[in-house]
Amino acid sequence: MGKTLFDKIWEAHVVKQIEGGREIFYIDKHFIHEVTSPQAFNGLRRRSLPVLRPSQTVATADHNVPTINQHLPIIEPLSKLQVDTLIKNCADFGVELYGLGHENQGIVHVIGPELGLTQPGMTIVCGDSHTSTHGAFGCIAFGIGTSQVEQVLATQCLLQMKPKKMRINLDGELDKGVLSKDLILYLLSKLGTGGATGHFIEYAGSAISALSMEARMTVCNMSIELGARGGMIAPDEKTFEYIKGRTFSPSGSAFHEAVEKWKNLFSDEDAEFDKEYSFDANEIEPMLTYGTNPGMGIKVTELVPSQSDHENESSFKKALEYMGLKPGQNLSEMQIEHVFIGSCTNSRIEDLRLVAEFVKGKKVAAHVKASIVPGSKRVEQQAIKEGIAEITKAAGFEFRQPGCSACLGMNDDKVPAGNYCVSTSNRNFEGRQGPGARTILVSPLTAASCAIEGKIVDVRKFL
Repeated sequence: MGKTLFDKIWEAHVVKQIEGGREIFYIDKHFIHEVTSPQAFNGLRRRSLPVLRPSQTVATADHNVPTINQHLPIIEPLSKLQVDTLIKNCADFGVELYGLGHENQGIVHVIGPELGLTQPGMTIVCGDSHTSTHGAFGCIAFGIGTSQVEQVLATQCLLQMKPKKMRINLDGELDKGVLSKDLILYLLSKLGTGGATGHFIEYAGSAISALSMEARMTVCNMSIELGARGGMIAPDEKTFEYIKGRTFSPSGSAFHEAVEKWKNLFSDEDAEFDKEYSFDANEIEPMLTYGTNPGMGIKVTELVPSQSDHENESSFKKALEYMGLKPGQNLSEMQIEHVFIGSCTNSRIEDLRLVAEFVKGKKVAAHVKASIVPGSKRVEQQAIKEGIAEITKAAGFEFRQPGCSACLGMNDDKVPAGNYCVSTSNRNFEGRQGPGARTILVSPLTAASCAIEGKIVDVRKFL
């Protein structure tokens, strides 16, 4: 019997099998940031342990950093403490740090791919659930807890149970104005936030192959919202071309040798999956969420349902009450107050180019506060170079500096209670963007159109 892409990478990284089905699993690349690493480093100090292989760990400051005036001392006490602690820990243990002001600084899941640190066949972990983003390159990438961060720092390994395998096939073509964010929100609306629990997803099919690398990252990023351990896509010529020439990518003959190896990373025709689903990409429309988890989503042309297939009655009612919505309500034309374009889901240069192209010559509605937060220093500089920053500023957007920003409200970029925020981020939990904030997840194009109109709209009518 053939092997899946997941099997091939997993088996190549098993150091030892342990009684009870667990395995010691080797990690190729470890990303850390200021929020989930301090306790891990303290654990090493208590045990008088070094970081075993510091060259395989990369640190950046992203979650709780300010997104304005990054050249000035941090004012917010907790953010300052976390960033200062990261600086000290990296210096003490010899770990490479891309701190505020560094040309490589940015959201951890944006900088890995753009620097060429993320490569096919790797195992990648980080103390952040959206590490699954890196799976777009044919990697096994997943989030870990703080105790596991310590484990990887000390041993470069993890003790793991092998997840089950799922394949989601998407064939057909996405309509104009429908992006990869709509694709993953559509899957979430069909399968729910528990639809892939215990599984690692491989995405396949013509609709997936047609996606750019940055669009594939968006899909893999939100695999975790399906309950999956992670998501992945087999590498192809688009993958190799994206990696070529990046700072930490192989070069010259080493690159060509690597590509020949990467070409073997695919699921065999007779490989078996524990679960398999197939969907038609032609049926996907611009999507938006109406509830308090990413699975509570509808097409922009649909009404708020009277019941969800994935929620019990009490949680469904509680979600609508929190969001201030009613069953059967048409969200089209509903007024909004905030638009946030950013996060590890949709803050790459491709996302910003789409937004700039749409808003050029237009103005953000007077009652809307709209912000764009690039995913990294390199994205920020590229956006400035291409005129994207000026175009969006002229339209009325606030163009900020790199960081997680309003995705999770750990910093000053919060949405006021009761306000509706149309957001390109990945989660719409209660209070995710600030206490009492109401989050509606959408694609960058939908977010841009909502900012201009000041209400929920179908972006396709403007294209």
